Amino acid sequence: MSPQPPQPDLLYSEEEEALRSALRDLLADHCGAAAVLARTESDAPHDRALWTSLAEGMGLAGLLVPESLGGQGASHREAAVVLEELGRAVAPVPYLTSAVVATEALLACAGDEATGLLAELATGRTVAVLVHGPASGPAGAPGAVRQEGGLLYGETGVVADAAAADVLLVPTRDGALYAVDAADATVTPRVSLDLTRPLAAVVLDGTPGRLLGQDAGAAVTRALRAGAGLLASEQLGVADWCLTETVRHLKERTQFNRPVGGFQALKHRLAQLWLETVGVRAAARNAADALATNSPDTDVAVAVAAAYASPVAVHAAEEAVQLHGGIGMTWEHPVHLYLKRAKADAIAYGSAGRHRAALAELVDLRPPL
Repeated sequence: MSPQPPQPDLLYSEEEEALRSALRDLLADHCGAAAVLARTESDAPHDRALWTSLAEGMGLAGLLVPESLGGQGASHREAAVVLEELGRAVAPVPYLTSAVVATEALLACAGDEATGLLAELATGRTVAVLVHGPASGPAGAPGAVRQEGGLLYGETGVVADAAAADVLLVPTRDGALYAVDAADATVTPRVSLDLTRPLAAVVLDGTPGRLLGQDAGAAVTRALRAGAGLLASEQLGVADWCLTETVRHLKERTQFNRPVGGFQALKHRLAQLWLETVGVRAAARNAADALATNSPDTDVAVAVAAAYASPVAVHAAEEAVQLHGGIGMTWEHPVHLYLKRAKADAIAYGSAGRHRAALAELVDLRPPL
């Protein structure tokens, strides 16, 4: 009788809860709603001071980097906890793009160039971003950049957090992966729906690049799979904040001399939203645990989490806007930032429909002819 595969652990460990508590305290002090709103109206949407506190003060930039390279040697479970809290605060920092996606791409590469860059990312003083389409699913997409004589040419379209990057990880048409200094490329900001995660177009015109590896496909696939799986944890944070703040608001707001939250119709809507959020928590934790343990079911776990989390986060944010009433429609209230983050996240690493299609392929569930 063959041994049963280990069951996923969906509960938070004491260390993970301690990490959450410390991070939530830091974000409460340095990433309040008023500060985030003010930053979205400035010329510097990324909070460099907060990123320094996260990276150097708590060592979070190197969570997934091995200890031998100066990182923490932690797992995707701890990274998921960080993303939950960053999602709750809609923190304007490039954690997902640099400390998760770019780091995962580099971990798939061998050689001194990749390991040296990983060591730099672990300190947080260098930010790297993987250049890929904004709606790329876990399978990635062919590189749009060509390499000629050691120089790179091409236009990549919009890339999240590219304006904050020091290094761009660029896959090329010939299947290689290169590191490009952002200062050598033309990075042009573009209008972004999510004001806390700005977009930029990247143009390479004879730009020098450092070869990281010859198998960009494997690196990009690994990176985008981790990005899609852990994005569900960020979406969980968004949904949880929206639910918590909406419940608090409805307890305080009164109509006809009674709390609005006491009306049966609203109770039903909140109960449904709570059930959906609990479901996202289970799916997101399962994906994080599968990534951390390199489970054979990782692809399925990531597809389930990504397919389920996106619509729930959007639904939670839409309900929050509506149930906050008139104040929810104003620019001064932060709830619109959560709706925009939820909408942008819904296509960041593949839409829910794309992940459902991938899941159907993985479990051999063919559509009817």
